[in-house]
Formats: sequence, C-alpha cells, structure tokens
Amino acid sequence: MSSRPRQFDLIAFDWDGTLFDSTAIIVRCIQQAVVDVGGARPTDDAAAYVIGMALMPALAHAAPDVPPERYPQLGERYRHYYWQHQNDINLFPGVLDLLDGLKARHHWLAVATGKSRRGLDEALATAQLRGVFDGSRTADETAGKPHPRMLQELMAEFGVEPERTLMIGDTTHDLQMAANAGCASVAVSYGAHPTAHFDGFSPRLVAHSVAELHRWLTEHA
Repeated sequence: MSSRPRQFDLIAFDWDGTLFDSTAIIVRCIQQAVVDVGGARPTDDAAAYVIGMALMPALAHAAPDVPPERYPQLGERYRHYYWQHQNDINLFPGVLDLLDGLKARHHWLAVATGKSRRGLDEALATAQLRGVFDGSRTADETAGKPHPRMLQELMAEFGVEPERTLMIGDTTHDLQMAANAGCASVAVSYGAHPTAHFDGFSPRLVAHSVAELHRWLTEHA
C-alpha cells in the first residue's frame, strides 16, 4: 500500500442491510417460505433477527415449529422467493461513494456475509461493484456468524492484525463476530436489528445513515 491508513488496514462489510437495502424483502421471503411448509408465519422482528446468519440455521431459528426433515424444502422455498426479488434490491444511496473513498485511501475492503457464494458473486458481477472488493467470505464456504472464522480468514489472507481490522454491520451477529475475532466494529441502524440490541457490543459508532458512516470513516478509519 502506498500509504498506511490512519487506524484500520482492512475494513469488512456485512452485505444485506448494511450495503444493500434488502431487509424488507428478505423478511417477506422468510415469512412466505415458512408458511409454504406449514409453519406459523414469523413476525417481522423474528424474521429480521436471523438476517446475516447462514441460511439453514437462520430459517430453523425463524421457524421453530417446522420439523428438521422439512428444512430442505424450507430452504428451497426461501430461495424461490428470493430469486424472484433479487433484481429489486439496490445499494443504499451513497454506498458507492463511500467505497470509492475508502479505496482511494488504500484500505483493503472485504465482504463477510451470511449470503451464499453464488448469491454474492452474482451481486459482485454487476458493473458498479466489479473490482471494488479485495476479498470476501460467505457463510456456505466457512463458519457462519457469529463464529469469527470469516474475519480470521480475511485477516490471514491480507496479513492484517485484529486491531487493524474493522467490521461494519447491521446486526448483533456482525458485532459478536467482530468481538469474537478481537476486531473493532461499527453498527448501522438502518438494517435488520434495533439499535437497542447493540448496547452490549460497544461498537465505535452506530451510524444512522450512509452519509454519517462515510463521515466517520473519513475522520477515524
């Protein structure tokens, strides 16, 4: 790197609810999938809570009355609804400017997500995101959140210490993963989890907009 960032070399982002405005669609897809296999429709809060987890543990948590032998069908129904709506999901306004600014300051940028590799690769293949991220990990190729393995593998890939790594996410799963990996974290309030749930994780910031997140990173990252 031509210049060393002020505090963090590696900045890892969650995907859904942090960079992509997808929370409402994912909640509806979970609810529809559970009903399709005979389970009770999860509340909005219950469905939103599991966003960021690996798919099958997330669906099992959201549908405690669905027997395990129906989990494959539950996963199939979720994917059916999600693929119908994937083109309706967009980056939050200001995200591209944020990422471009961090790249210009020579941070390594990564994604640590509960999405599948297939889903993430399809999103990253779009012209606006091609080449933006230096690395990524998905829940189906390593341990799901809040296990720290995603961040540990990314730190090993770039040779970055935990104290030089920042995790940014919208759920307690993201913040717990960061804590488990010994990394600092920043939370955003516009995603899946209420801000009151973040209190026990001591994030450096709870950002209420992408613009606020951008300003903080410019000053402190």
